[in-house]
Amino acid sequence: MQRIGFSTGALARGDFHRALQILRLHRIEVVELSALREFELAPLADAIPCLDLSGFSFVSVHAPSRFPEEEETRIVKVLEDLAGRGFPVVVHPDVIYRFTSWRNLGRNLLIENMDKRKPAGRTVDELTRIFAQLPEARFCFDIGHARQVDPSMTEAALLIEAYGDRLAEIHMSEVNTASQHVPISHNAVSAFRGILGVVPVDIPIVLEPLIDQGQSEVAIELRQASLALAPQDEWIAQAS
Repeated sequence: MQRIGFSTGALARGDFHRALQILRLHRIEVVELSALREFELAPLADAIPCLDLSGFSFVSVHAPSRFPEEEETRIVKVLEDLAGRGFPVVVHPDVIYRFTSWRNLGRNLLIENMDKRKPAGRTVDELTRIFAQLPEARFCFDIGHARQVDPSMTEAALLIEAYGDRLAEIHMSEVNTASQHVPISHNAVSAFRGILGVVPVDIPIVLEPLIDQGQSEVAIELRQASLALAPQDEWIAQAS
């Protein structure tokens, strides 16, 4: 059975302590510790050595999604320390200014495919150039980004085909036209099913729909994710 969890930023943006409490209440064992905003990284990195993560079978960290080039060395140093502690670190390729700075993260560097706003990392061709510079890096497949870039899901299938051997984590949410991560709709479930059926069951799935303001509920998003992973007959039964 696929392991499904949440990004802390989706549950309680800026408050990873609160998000971890919510996950424990729901007995969820997969978590991505979010530091999407640059100022969130230092507090998270300082707290990690003291955090009780014993109830989680998979823990990753999401690096800041935006920072100036002059901050790259400082940020990579913090992320390198986290990778050295065994945490996979998810990174958006458009904040990689110098590839050599990131190579020390090795296999714990996970490159995420991007949404249509970004100038790089959206397609197989664009990611091929990135992985050529980071041969040890692995892949974080954001199926919501892939659907937004190509609603036919052709590019999503090509991404899995090209980088399935690097796949280490999956992000799931619906990504709207404004590139916001929103609750997973029935249409998104239908689109995702054709792709996720080939994903190995040991790959952790991190849900990213923003539900911190009551937009949805943990149980509802878990159910939608489960439907996206269900065999055809089970999906029809649950959806009806």
